[in-house]
Amino acid sequence: MAPDTCCPPFDPALWDEKMFEWKDKCFVKVRVRTFFYMPVNFGKVMRTLEDKLQAAGASICDSMCLSNHTSKWNLDVYVVIDREVPALQSCRLNGPFFSKVYEGPYKDTGKWRDDFYAQAKRQNIKIGKQYIWYTTCPKCAKKYGKNYVAIFGEVK
Repeated sequence: MAPDTCCPPFDPALWDEKMFEWKDKCFVKVRVRTFFYMPVNFGKVMRTLEDKLQAAGASICDSMCLSNHTSKWNLDVYVVIDREVPALQSCRLNGPFFSKVYEGPYKDTGKWRDDFYAQAKRQNIKIGKQYIWYTTCPKCAKKYGKNYVAIFGEVK
């Protein structure tokens, strides 16, 4: 990673239109406040999380940070970690997940979600809970010249 970037490069070929079988994939769940879906305290929440993980000797894996907007006022963020930390809210995701990658400005997220569900339907895949992976921060997306977003859907 270059010194002027904080997010690793993202390879969309590894995630676009793929099926994954997750078995006890370990996440820590944190909540971020939003204002009409725009994160308000994301950086602060993530810095606090990183401090707690470091203090517990745990690490973030794969730079994967999945988002689930529960309303226009908050967002649940699921970060892949290498082991559970008792002081944090951990959860495990299991089962098949379908993913598709998009590229463009964040304002297109609604269009991407619609396309994601249409793509799944064309492939006879029924989607349950859905998560969005904003793979890079705005600063790194600008440096890389691409803003990739991957959407994951729990297959029912």
